[in-house]
Amino acid sequence: MEGKHMSAFSLYQSLQSELPPPLKKPCQRVKVFSCANQIEPLCLLKQQQKESVTAESLDALLTELTRVNNSKERANNLFQWLLNPVPAKYFFRETWEKKPLYVQRKNPDYYKGLFSTAEFDRILRKENVQYGVNLDITSYVNGKRETHNPPGRALPFTVWDFYESGCSVRLLNPQAFSSTVWNVLSILQEKFDSMAGANVYLTPPGTQGFAPHYDDIEAFVIQLEGKKHWRVYKPSRKYQKEIGKPILDVVLEAGDLLFFPRGFIHQGNCLPDAHSLHITISSYQKNSWGDLLQKVIPAALEVAMEEDVEFRRGLPLNYLTYMGVQNSDKEDPRREIFLSRVEKLIKKLPNFAPVDAAVDQKAKEFFHDCLPPVLTPDELATSVQGAPARWENGKVKNVGVHITTQTKIKLLRGGCARLCGDGDAVHLCYTVDNSRVYHKEEPKSFEIQAEHTDAVEFLIHSYPNFVTVETLPCDFIQDKIALAELLFEKGIIHTSEPLEAPPAVESE
Repeated sequence: MEGKHMSAFSLYQSLQSELPPPLKKPCQRVKVFSCANQIEPLCLLKQQQKESVTAESLDALLTELTRVNNSKERANNLFQWLLNPVPAKYFFRETWEKKPLYVQRKNPDYYKGLFSTAEFDRILRKENVQYGVNLDITSYVNGKRETHNPPGRALPFTVWDFYESGCSVRLLNPQAFSSTVWNVLSILQEKFDSMAGANVYLTPPGTQGFAPHYDDIEAFVIQLEGKKHWRVYKPSRKYQKEIGKPILDVVLEAGDLLFFPRGFIHQGNCLPDAHSLHITISSYQKNSWGDLLQKVIPAALEVAMEEDVEFRRGLPLNYLTYMGVQNSDKEDPRREIFLSRVEKLIKKLPNFAPVDAAVDQKAKEFFHDCLPPVLTPDELATSVQGAPARWENGKVKNVGVHITTQTKIKLLRGGCARLCGDGDAVHLCYTVDNSRVYHKEEPKSFEIQAEHTDAVEFLIHSYPNFVTVETLPCDFIQDKIALAELLFEKGIIHTSEPLEAPPAVESE
């Protein structure tokens, strides 16, 4: 007798729990509305757009951006395309870190080319996608959120079986597998000066993969296929029953955009008549004033204890008898004196705060987080990655390519390198050798010699203009050429024209 087929989801459940597979519950589409809460979302509907911005395909836009020689300008243009028709300046003034934004376009092809279910399937077939590392299988049924990851590689046979059983599929780092997502994120990270990441979510019709929750990132939800019902709530730390009414209740369709700041509670569920594929682009994780002060204050205290004797004086005798929680309700004049002393010392801390050094620490972390740049054809032809040295016809050719004082150079990208202090030394941090996989490589940096620091600074501040090696502010010509060769070999700079090898000398 032929055995009964058991799905991947059923097999997982039999091993992990007694709960049934997720049910496909129908839900009603809820119309867009504007609410009267203090945090009122901005809803931009197609019929409200007085001037329609001409939709430009992503492929055409990325091709056009290769002709822009300033990476900051590329980032601005790409971000504006993401938001259209909302002006970026208006967005940052009125919406960023303040309230949600909903843009309804009625153009299902607006984000076409960014990612698709077909590409998702290709990735599962061709790439080594691992459960828990690159992909999660999730469900949210009867108020219970579960992850159903088996061990090992996520293959199409099993992943699509989970999907057919009503589970959501989340691709955690699509930039590692999709060159388009990699390109988009590598450009956008220069807009935010903060890591730009992404997750892709594929949800079956009539299901929900995640419980209501909030994140610590600024989230741009881009609907790629199908549609999804979203509810966004005011920031709260209460449980779901107490989160109140949503301040935004909308159905995203392909081509629509939803933005919500970190801390805003949100949940999304699929309608019964369509699947949903969306990508969430995120940024600004751990990029607050508080995160900076976590580096500034301990460092300031360390400096203060070295330089100011007041910070090294001993605590009062018997202070434990009147300070601490058990003594907090006592009316004791010694408490007031103690607290006044603490306040006085805290007020002195800014005098010792190494703010620039703390910012450099943040910059080092950001540079480690960064994706490497996707080179344009011109950048490839004029950088070390496209240098003409090669093996041909049984011998090495074009190894004599060299930089001269008249060679014009500039940084590969405006945000690809930064000078950072490290004690008494100065290091150049750079991103061009980073991996597409988050933190797969160690942070990239090397020490800059004292005679080269001014020249590196000059290069950084000259971007996006090319400068000749001759103009680098070094005392000696050999230092100028040596620095340019070092930066070229590291892939940090490129030249205005492809380097040419000297003519071959024929032997007699």
